[in-house]
Amino acid sequence: MSHSNRIYLTAVVLLLAGIACAVPGISIPDSGGISTAAVQTAMAALTQNAPQILPSPTLVIFPTQEPALTIESPTLPPTETNIPTETSTLTETVTPTQTLTLTPVFTSTMAFTPTQEITTISVSVATNCRTGPGKVYPLVGALLVGKTVPVYARDTLGNYWYIRNPDINSDFCWVWGGYATVLGPSMLLPVFTPPPTPTSTATPLPTATSTPAPDFKAEYVGMDSCAPAWWGEIKLKNTGSIPFKSVNITVNDKATDVVLVSLADGFTDVDGCLKTNKKDVLGIGDTYLLSAPAFAYNPNNHNIRVTIILCTDTGQKGLCVTKKFKFKP
Repeated sequence: MSHSNRIYLTAVVLLLAGIACAVPGISIPDSGGISTAAVQTAMAALTQNAPQILPSPTLVIFPTQEPALTIESPTLPPTETNIPTETSTLTETVTPTQTLTLTPVFTSTMAFTPTQEITTISVSVATNCRTGPGKVYPLVGALLVGKTVPVYARDTLGNYWYIRNPDINSDFCWVWGGYATVLGPSMLLPVFTPPPTPTSTATPLPTATSTPAPDFKAEYVGMDSCAPAWWGEIKLKNTGSIPFKSVNITVNDKATDVVLVSLADGFTDVDGCLKTNKKDVLGIGDTYLLSAPAFAYNPNNHNIRVTIILCTDTGQKGLCVTKKFKFKP
């Protein structure tokens, strides 16, 4: 019971008690019972007529929920303001990656140096090298299969190429491009004016063969010695169109079954005990005396078998020709 109801009930009891005391002739058999009954009657009336003020659970809940809605709504704007910040960060990290593409371009440019290229030539068939760009010029050497050499110039028609003489490195000559493979910036080569053609009153003889071929002759001419060594002397003549630069010679004494082998670059002639001569290249048409490997005894009246291999390059390489013969000192 609320405080206001108690005050209201107390006022009613006092009013009834005053009326009972003021009216004469009214007997009150039980003042405590009457008071109690009056109070109960008044309480019932007050209970039925008085406005009921009851706590509403609904009214109490709504005020506590509404502030919660009011508090949540302001938290949305900070979330939205973070989006521009992330976009700005992505833009700043992408920009430096653009500079990475400059490195491969610079490296590629540094590696590509066409100005350092040279023009080279090789041939599929051994080809003559002459003093001028044509068959009317003298033959001075040959470019062999398997060799690649630099090109220094070309003729006006681009049919001949100016190279170092493969046989005489200190000189130059012209090689025909019919069997040639030319690699490199050949059009940037200087164009050389051909030297004057050789003057001759005789009609030039036709070339016996269209391609150069190595060949030679060999024959026994006698024995030489420097005690206690004995060796045979072999006369060589280059009858081909390519110089020779190395030799492989084998002598076999059939009487004693002794075999001697000598491999050398160039050609050596031992003149007894006096001196030794050497020729680096056996040129076209050259004749030279070659000393065979020496026996440690005198092979007089023995049958000697000789095998000679001459090659157009050092180290017994290039084009090689073999000759075999016998002699008896």
